[in-house]
Amino acid sequence: MTKIVLDAGHGGTDSGAVGNGLREKDLTLNIVKKIGDMLKDYEGVEIIYTRTDDRFIELSERAAIANRAKADYFISVHINAGGGTGFESYIFNGNVSTKTVAYQNVIHAEIMKAIGGVRDRGKKRANYAVLRLTNMPAILTENLFIDNPRDAAKLKSDQFLQQIAYGHVQGIVKAFGLKKKGGQTTVQKNTVKDDITGHWAEKSIRKAMKAGIIKGKKDGTFAPNEPVTRAQLAIILDRLGLLK
Repeated sequence: MTKIVLDAGHGGTDSGAVGNGLREKDLTLNIVKKIGDMLKDYEGVEIIYTRTDDRFIELSERAAIANRAKADYFISVHINAGGGTGFESYIFNGNVSTKTVAYQNVIHAEIMKAIGGVRDRGKKRANYAVLRLTNMPAILTENLFIDNPRDAAKLKSDQFLQQIAYGHVQGIVKAFGLKKKGGQTTVQKNTVKDDITGHWAEKSIRKAMKAGIIKGKKDGTFAPNEPVTRAQLAIILDRLGLLK
């Protein structure tokens, strides 16, 4: 059984960063719950939350929750502030295991892939309490800037928060080799390799494929996170009957 601790940053009297009508504590809890809901679809995973509602929890207690559970991994989700833009992740700046570094590499890459079009601020290290006090590999993610109007516009979209959560989940799945419950879903006729199931846009992708608007790639995949070229966009618009 793989034990994953999900830590929604801030809470209660500690709102975290605020800006553009948003509060960090609300966003982090929203994202963490989405991560947990998606992880329930995988075998052999125990999900432990440091908080599931709007309450204040000391940083030391967040780490203690993970340590008492003898968790395999600790993920602390945050929203950045300070006038920048983009995504970055952190691990402890002291001595860490090779697994800590490896997990950061995988999870960081999957989040960037899922949110697309966002500046990659890099994989960093810091002496954050939850990273220092946890006994297992741990990561802290900073998901865009709440005080940046463009970033905030994305953070106001529930679909974008779903993308952030999806990236975290895919990183965890790859890092720990998790498998979906009940095996893979049957693949549609026009795809050979199913890289759609579980994607945040799965429902819309399948509708578009069924309508013949978008087709799979020659290798049998759909590549849901691959960008569309201008030529491909023209073809899609033509198929929709929007061109004369």
